[in-house]
Amino acid sequence: MKEQTQKMFHRMKPFFAVIFLQFGFAGMDILSKAALNQGMSNYVFVVYRHAVAFLVITPFAVILDKKKRPKMTSSIFMKIIMLSVLEPVIDQNLYFLGMKYTTATFAAAMSNILPAITFLLAYILRLETINIKSIRSQAKVVGTLATVGGAMIMTLLKGPMIFLLRTEGRTNLKKQMGGTSFHDVIKGSVMITVGCFSWACFMNLQAITLKTYPAELSLTSWICLLGTLEGSAVALVMERGNATIWSLRWDTKLLAAIYSGIVCSGLAYYIQGVVMKDRGPVFLTAFSPLCMVIVAVMSSFILAEQMYLGRVIGAIVIIGGLFLVVWGKSRDYNSPTRLFDDHISPAKEIVDVGNIRKENPDHEIITITTSGGGNIAQDELAYRKANQSLSTFQVSSVLS
Repeated sequence: MKEQTQKMFHRMKPFFAVIFLQFGFAGMDILSKAALNQGMSNYVFVVYRHAVAFLVITPFAVILDKKKRPKMTSSIFMKIIMLSVLEPVIDQNLYFLGMKYTTATFAAAMSNILPAITFLLAYILRLETINIKSIRSQAKVVGTLATVGGAMIMTLLKGPMIFLLRTEGRTNLKKQMGGTSFHDVIKGSVMITVGCFSWACFMNLQAITLKTYPAELSLTSWICLLGTLEGSAVALVMERGNATIWSLRWDTKLLAAIYSGIVCSGLAYYIQGVVMKDRGPVFLTAFSPLCMVIVAVMSSFILAEQMYLGRVIGAIVIIGGLFLVVWGKSRDYNSPTRLFDDHISPAKEIVDVGNIRKENPDHEIITITTSGGGNIAQDELAYRKANQSLSTFQVSSVLS
């Protein structure tokens, strides 16, 4: 019983990890929106966020990755530079800038196109396969189109206002937050979409980089350090002549920087790396809608944000498309439970043909024992048949 419980916990760890990430991202959306409303620069916020992450993660990386950290090469370092540009600089600056023009709920909802973009990039990079005659492939394609269509509905269709609990009658606070005109929504949507594309590129490139640099903490530390330096250069250019923008006090701005740095940069990059090595980037991004739900509930209480019917319809379409993508992805496995068990590497196929021992890592265990009677043609035929058996867990055969 204890062993079964441990196995079940091991299987569920990736799910617990990504759910924790979504709660973390939801908290970041709320805090960062509050900090931006108080006049904090999104460029400065990104710099402080990654500086905090670097200071927190680096000691752990130095100690825990000492034995498994590989030698740094020029190829690996170039990939790390690209990672630090894609997510800390491009994605986060565009995402927070888009949030300034819209709302925290809208920004979280728009980020639901991330799984679709990640899937498309994974297909281009041949990390994902599509067979248009297959139902699972059709589900993934239709789900991808539905996700993008839902994002367009959220952008173009506003509809009547939906009054949520504790938000009705709080128009003064909403005015303090600033209006969200149609022009601002379009501008913010474009920024968030481009940011999500950059984020998807980051996910796929991180999965590729970890194959040659399998030290998650050290990789996180490098990304945060370079992201801080590159983000500082961008902030100095965009906020030139405004030195007061760098000042921090004991308020929401400082809390947002510390929280986002520790949870959403330091821990998030590390957890993403661990989960992607085990499950892949598509699985990781499949839980993005959970963040939208959490943000919608929390922002109605904390930020007094209003929901509109068009955004609700668009969100429903996005979630429906996402479930199609996830379902199609789950059918890629050999069995219905493979989604929970794919952390187990496929066993090697061992085929004994006479005195020859052959291995094939792409199949399940298939064992064939011959009598050693010297019938080479018959033995070779047995091997070829075994090599084509993909669904049999173990086959024992005696040929004479």
